[in-house]
Amino acid sequence: MKYIECPKVYEGREVSLFLAGGISGCKIWQNDLVKLLEDTSLVLINPRRKNFDIKDLTLEKKQITWEYEHLERASAVSFWFPSETVCPITLYELGKISQTDKPLFIGIDRNYTRINDISIQTKLIRPDVKVVYSLEGLAEQIKCWERTL
Repeated sequence: MKYIECPKVYEGREVSLFLAGGISGCKIWQNDLVKLLEDTSLVLINPRRKNFDIKDLTLEKKQITWEYEHLERASAVSFWFPSETVCPITLYELGKISQTDKPLFIGIDRNYTRINDISIQTKLIRPDVKVVYSLEGLAEQIKCWERTL
């Protein structure tokens, strides 16, 4: 596994996975998913910075641009919806990626407030995607996909 964290830029050609999901107002779940995927050969692209000042509008624009560019560059995208926040930006990104044929993996905490919205919309837009309800289940889906490459 190779690990890229914002603001570092990923420009490689290896098979990569963008770790989309809650950043503000929730625990650092990305560390748990990275640990679960450490035995893969994937490049994991994490948008969650160690230091981010939400009041810095210049940094905010850089962050949004970085995420946009890396969502495009990634071979596949995983989403995690934690229970602590609705994740409005993540919902926006999910809607965008759902309209593509890019490999997509979705995990939702069972206590997430909009669980039915994501589950139903996903079945309608991307019936090939099976929503799971744990980080372990999400990691297993990703590993199964990697074995098919």
